[in-house]
Amino acid sequence: MAKTVDDLRNEIRVSTGRFERELSATFTKEDLAAICEAVDYEIDTGSLPPKHQMRAGILEVIGDGGNDETDGIDRPFRKGELEAISTALEFS
Repeated sequence: MAKTVDDLRNEIRVSTGRFERELSATFTKEDLAAICEAVDYEIDTGSLPPKHQMRAGILEVIGDGGNDETDGIDRPFRKGELEAISTALEFS
C-alpha cells in the first residue's frame, strides 16, 4: 500500500530524531530545522529562518528544487517532495 502524506511526514520526523504525531500536522519550524540539519542545509539555529525559506533550501539541497522557488515555498511540502526528502534521508 502506498504511504500517505502523514506517513511520509512521520517517517521523516523519526529519521531526523523528532517524534511521530498521531494527528495530521505539517512540519513545525523545529521539524524543518532538523530536516535542514539532516540534509546539510546550513541555517542559523540561534534564530530560525522562516518556514518558506527552510522548505526551499531543503528542496534545493536534495535536488528537487526544479520549480525556481528559491526565495521560499509558502505552502506545505507536496507528496512527491516528501517522497524525495524521505529518499534523500535514507541515503544520508
